[in-house]
Amino acid sequence: MYLKKVKSVIPLTAILLSAIIASAQLSEKEDDDDALQLGLEILKRYFYQENNWYVAKPAVANNVRGLINFIEDDPIDSVIGNIYKSLSNKQTYVFRLPENVEDSLTVPGYFSQNRVQERLKSIELKLQKDFQNRKTAVPAELLSNLENKLNLIPQGKGMQLFTRGMYKMPGELQIPEVIPDSVLNSAEMFERLVHTDSIRTAYIEKIRVQYNDSLVAAYTDSVKTAYADIVFDKEYEYQVKRLSDSVKVNNYNVLRMYNESVVNAVNDSISAVLRTMAEYADFIDSTKISLYNLSGNSSELGLNNGSEKFTRLWLKNVQHDSLSVMVRSVGKRGIFMLIDDGATISRFKPKEKKEFDFSSLEKSIASLNTVGKAYEIETPWRIGGEGNVGFSQTYLSNWKKGGQSAISSLILLKGFANYKRADGLVKWDNFGEFRNGWIRPGGNEEQLQKNDDKFELTSRFGVSAFKKWYYSAEFNFETQFFRGYRYPRQEAQKPISAFLAPSRMFFKVGLEYKPNKDFSLLLSPFTIKNVYVRDTLLIDQTKFGVDAHKKSFWEPGLNADIFLRKPIRENITYETKYKMFINYKAPFEKFDINWENAVVAKLTYYTDVRFMMHLIYDDDVLFPVYDSNNVQTGTKTKLQLKEFFSIGFTYKINHNVMRSKRLR
Repeated sequence: MYLKKVKSVIPLTAILLSAIIASAQLSEKEDDDDALQLGLEILKRYFYQENNWYVAKPAVANNVRGLINFIEDDPIDSVIGNIYKSLSNKQTYVFRLPENVEDSLTVPGYFSQNRVQERLKSIELKLQKDFQNRKTAVPAELLSNLENKLNLIPQGKGMQLFTRGMYKMPGELQIPEVIPDSVLNSAEMFERLVHTDSIRTAYIEKIRVQYNDSLVAAYTDSVKTAYADIVFDKEYEYQVKRLSDSVKVNNYNVLRMYNESVVNAVNDSISAVLRTMAEYADFIDSTKISLYNLSGNSSELGLNNGSEKFTRLWLKNVQHDSLSVMVRSVGKRGIFMLIDDGATISRFKPKEKKEFDFSSLEKSIASLNTVGKAYEIETPWRIGGEGNVGFSQTYLSNWKKGGQSAISSLILLKGFANYKRADGLVKWDNFGEFRNGWIRPGGNEEQLQKNDDKFELTSRFGVSAFKKWYYSAEFNFETQFFRGYRYPRQEAQKPISAFLAPSRMFFKVGLEYKPNKDFSLLLSPFTIKNVYVRDTLLIDQTKFGVDAHKKSFWEPGLNADIFLRKPIRENITYETKYKMFINYKAPFEKFDINWENAVVAKLTYYTDVRFMMHLIYDDDVLFPVYDSNNVQTGTKTKLQLKEFFSIGFTYKINHNVMRSKRLR
């Protein structure tokens, strides 16, 4: 198993170290190559091959790979220094996650699946034995009202058991249905008949009691057995879950401790191999340097840890005076310089000079470059908006393929007024939108129909919290201007919506992330939603979740708003607004989704093509449900979808509000 392989790495590493040191001392190239090859295979196993071992620090891994490349290819002196540095810091080179231990079944203390099954079987047998000796108390409600549950024979009705053939009356207790006159006229025979009747009545009552008791006993036994099985199953499930949780915790801790010991052993082996290989690489590597004097003459010197090299260099000054210097290598990274005996060195005495304080000129120069400003222009407000008018028209006359003439229009007005202080600590964003669209199908003889109507105002105030996050509060209001109907419209038909019927208001408090003007994320854990219907006589408020005797309702919840504007290609822009509200009163049942998407492609400066899709899911808005006979059977919430495609004219406004500020 894998544990035996890992344990074999440590003595194998010791053999490798001994082989490398012996090869360096004896200079036996063949043994040297074998030891190096074995060390390279160990390093490649953990730093190159794909397995369950992960590199702790990529920079150190690059140095290890550089050392491998040095042994195999070209020398890299800086790699050796980095390896020495990592060795001094007791670096962790590789690691492995506990869940990647392949020999987990052999780890002492690890609970295998077979052992789990054995424990479960033992638990089941023990519970069965306990339940055999245990009297399970059955709840009283299960054994109450047995008369109705078992249809028991009431007192005085015991004769039903004999008439139904369930029991047979003994011959001595049988009484004829018609009593002869001879019996009635004989006092002795009549008295015997009365005595037989009383005995028969007592016998019938005894049989009735026995029958009812047998039904009650059988039912009670079945209820006790069924209830005991339920209690047994619950107890067994609890024991299974308890065992499962304890096994998970135990196995994780066992594998974690085992894996740590294996990882430490592997890293110790890698550290020992790296130290030996770095020392060996540092020993055999050499560097040749050239020393130049002022005249351009040079002398070469080889730097090597294995031997000392000497050379002589004649130093020159500007007067071409010569000075002989003996240079000797000191290992691989140093040189020793010695002036020849008998040389005389003259030192020049520097001339005295008067220093000038140039800093005295800084004040006069600064005064020339500084020009005071009397006013400063601030632009805290930014105001803008856009207006778009789109339309489409279709006319058909004697068109064989069929169809219907139609003309439609769509007006879109957007505006904003945003305030942001120069230091970025305070911002205030205000936004308004108006959309209105109409369609006249089939020519002038058909009635005008509304296909879009929206009026929305949003005001969001924020104070800087940290980085691009703001503490924010928002007020949002939305309604429509014109009445809406379920088309085709009838003359006496009531509208289904009107101005402020309904209207929705949100007040939100939370955190907003706004890195730029094209993206914002508002998380509002404190949100209040209000739905209001102004005219409840004209509009059915129950279709919007308002009670029949009220005009409005409010509910608390969690709200999330996302805004994104992103260019797709040149002159094509995608914009989306996503809002989600989760009701705290029923978080897993009641929620609202409002998602608007728009793709705008500019044709010219004043014309563009727009595609808009709007999806709404509001659990307070109900739609009628009909059966196959077109009879309403109830109401339910449905996904609302609206889509537009239009070509129109657009005009935009976007400018800063200038304001001057006197400085002095």
